[in-house]
Amino acid sequence: MKLLAIEAATEACSAAVLIDGEVIEQYQVAPRQHNELLLPMCEKVLAESEVSLTQLDAIAFGCGPGAFTGVRIAAGVAQGIAFAHDLPAVSISTLANLACQVDTVSDELVLPAIDARMNEVYWAVYRKKSDFDVELVVEEKVQAPEMIEVNAGSIVSGLGSGWGTYFAILQKKTRLDQECINAEALPRAKVTALLGRKKVMSGEMLGASNILPVYLRNNVTYQK
Repeated sequence: MKLLAIEAATEACSAAVLIDGEVIEQYQVAPRQHNELLLPMCEKVLAESEVSLTQLDAIAFGCGPGAFTGVRIAAGVAQGIAFAHDLPAVSISTLANLACQVDTVSDELVLPAIDARMNEVYWAVYRKKSDFDVELVVEEKVQAPEMIEVNAGSIVSGLGSGWGTYFAILQKKTRLDQECINAEALPRAKVTALLGRKKVMSGEMLGASNILPVYLRNNVTYQK
């Protein structure tokens, strides 16, 4: 399988090509530069992997939640490539992407949280089943961190910028030790690629016209 993956929902911007399980990635933390960086990153990983857009089986994109502009950019680039080259697409949650970055396995629960500004976080609870297999346990939401309700002691890991901004509140909610939290973790295209491969193999693909970002906030609209 040959798959291009893109991720731009946070301050990190990245692109990756997956070829039969091997991943080549370009990654940079560059707030407000995604519009300039993403397409050149795609060109670089395609050139390095010696794969052309016409040889791809699908494109995977980080659909959000995350920064509105970054999520729109990723969806727009994915849609443009999918239309131009008649490719199916798979959408990958940025929160699922973070949950996959936890080393722990064996059905343990992970709480990824991204700072959503306006005193809120995007968050969910996932069960980490294997390296690139997570199961949604508590649906993705945008809420004030004080409103989050989980069974204290059930969460074994926390990741994402939400933990950095609201550490005290989230730590009290989950009773997690500080060494179980990675507030520096950011979604990466290489994870999007590996999660995307699983979706392609299970047939969970979208047509180009159905590529949409996920904002979670109801007052945001997207024009194709």
